[in-house]
Amino acid sequence: MITGIAHVCYLVRDLDASIAFYAGKLGLTPAFDFRNDAGERTGVYLHAGGRNFIELFSGVPEAPGDAQSYQHLCLEVDDMKGTLAALRTQGVEATEMALGGDGAWQAWITDPDGNRIELHQYTDASLQNTCLS
Repeated sequence: MITGIAHVCYLVRDLDASIAFYAGKLGLTPAFDFRNDAGERTGVYLHAGGRNFIELFSGVPEAPGDAQSYQHLCLEVDDMKGTLAALRTQGVEATEMALGGDGAWQAWITDPDGNRIELHQYTDASLQNTCLS
């Protein structure tokens, strides 16, 4: 049976710029590279905590279609105010934090390819906490 989300994979236009964003600005740890037969790096695995990873592959993403169901990646943070302050000092544009309908704090950023990323901090009143107890 399913035990969790192993990774989310993105096709990115500029692998180095995306690594700089996810590892450099968001603080994810590079885990390992994917290389082609010529030894060129074509992708990377980035550790996002626990057994969770983000996988990036170099390529040209197609424009999202009207029927695309993907909406965003959500990353849990332990200190929303501190995270937003740190990201902003690195030039990452972020929305203000707001309490979502699920009782958790949220804010939004985008990666270099325009993919939306929700930053999410659970509270004691978060619906996610009540459904797991």
